[in-house]
Amino acid sequence: MAIQGRCKRLVLVGLICALVFAATASVGCRKKPAPEGTVESGTSSLPAEQPTSVTLLGEAKGSLNEILKAAKTWGPAFESAWGKPVPELSLVDIDGKEHRLSKCRGKDVLVIFWATWCGPCRMEIPELIELRNTVGPNKLVILAISKEDASLLRSFVAQNQINYTVCTSSGALPSPFDQVEYVPTSFFIDPKGKIKLATEGKLSVSDIKALLLAGST
Repeated sequence: MAIQGRCKRLVLVGLICALVFAATASVGCRKKPAPEGTVESGTSSLPAEQPTSVTLLGEAKGSLNEILKAAKTWGPAFESAWGKPVPELSLVDIDGKEHRLSKCRGKDVLVIFWATWCGPCRMEIPELIELRNTVGPNKLVILAISKEDASLLRSFVAQNQINYTVCTSSGALPSPFDQVEYVPTSFFIDPKGKIKLATEGKLSVSDIKALLLAGST
């Protein structure tokens, strides 16, 4: 009887070990925590909930609706302007160079309204610096617009080693840009010159890349 009971215990221990091994194998081992809401494996850093397909650039492409649902630090804005041609916008950067949206055809354009005193805007700056380091100006134009004084902006840009274009805005802006009330607010403009979407709140590099690559809603 003692031997029979011992055999039963061994069988039970064996079953428990097998279940633990199977569970561990399905989860895998994580070397370090992945950013919340992202896919850790492979090269993609898009929100984990969206279905993905690989583009010619080797990036993951997913549904815009799924990306919007997964958003945590930002949300959609100016939805009535999505899909409409962007109005002409002429800006002057802090070095005195003029920039026109009409001359950006054939490239994606990211227009960001921000301010040096805005906490989320400051948190977004390293993300935009990384974006500029990984996506060249031949593919993506980044125009960050602030209504602050150019001398203040020049000092802030130098101090924070900002590597994307920072512009001043002192005059009237065309709609919908004139309706921006919160910062940061970002407009994504496609290579054909249409407003793909707009967002309010802090975006990460993975957010921006996902939105640039995403299909329409």
